[in-house]
Amino acid sequence: PQILILDEATANIDSFTEQAIQKALKVLFSGRTCIVIAHRLATIRDADRIVVLQQGRILEQGNHDELMENGGLYSHLYTSAHASFDDQVVAVTGDSEFATRT
Repeated sequence: PQILILDEATANIDSFTEQAIQKALKVLFSGRTCIVIAHRLATIRDADRIVVLQQGRILEQGNHDELMENGGLYSHLYTSAHASFDDQVVAVTGDSEFATRT
């Protein structure tokens, strides 16, 4: 398909399985527009554009590096998730992140 929509494709799986799925998705994403809805920020880290929503409104958008530089919600959530990654996988609730690959 020209457009592919994935809604929480990597939810409820372990990190090892997520990495395997991410490798397969890179092949699947090639040559099409993909909209990925995810709470796991690692799932969308490599997206061309990430749109961060809060209460149904666009809060910020950009690629991973731009959003990290801005120091907004995405940066806070990503940093928090990776700071505690060694102890547990952090589930982000209350906000949705959408990524578009073109």
